[in-house]
Amino acid sequence: FRGSKSKVDWDKEKIDLVADDDFKMRALIDIVREKSIRRTIDARALDIGKIKDAASGLKKCEIKLKQGVPVDTAKTIVKAIKDSKLKVQAQIQDNQVRVSGKKRDDLQEVMTLVRGKDYELPLQFINFRD
Repeated sequence: FRGSKSKVDWDKEKIDLVADDDFKMRALIDIVREKSIRRTIDARALDIGKIKDAASGLKKCEIKLKQGVPVDTAKTIVKAIKDSKLKVQAQIQDNQVRVSGKKRDDLQEVMTLVRGKDYELPLQFINFRD
């Protein structure tokens, strides 16, 4: 964008975009989306806001970064796990759902169960047990 006033500001929780017009703003959004995918960040982790008019004719957009699982979504995940009748325990800890069980096969079944449902947020599965 040679000669334009395009700018990207990154904060821990959001990304602020500033561009000259709608076309350049959409191009900036595509660039941010592409760079995040290259860094193995799921595109569903980006909550892209509306393009707004800013001072001096510039366009502004805010992209929020989703971190953790919201409480209401965590409750539906725990309920789905408990309704599956698997021998695992599911609990909500801060912004994550912790599932523990004796057999690795049961934990893998829970992972496929949760992946099968669409919760519209990127899920990561971390196994601390070897």
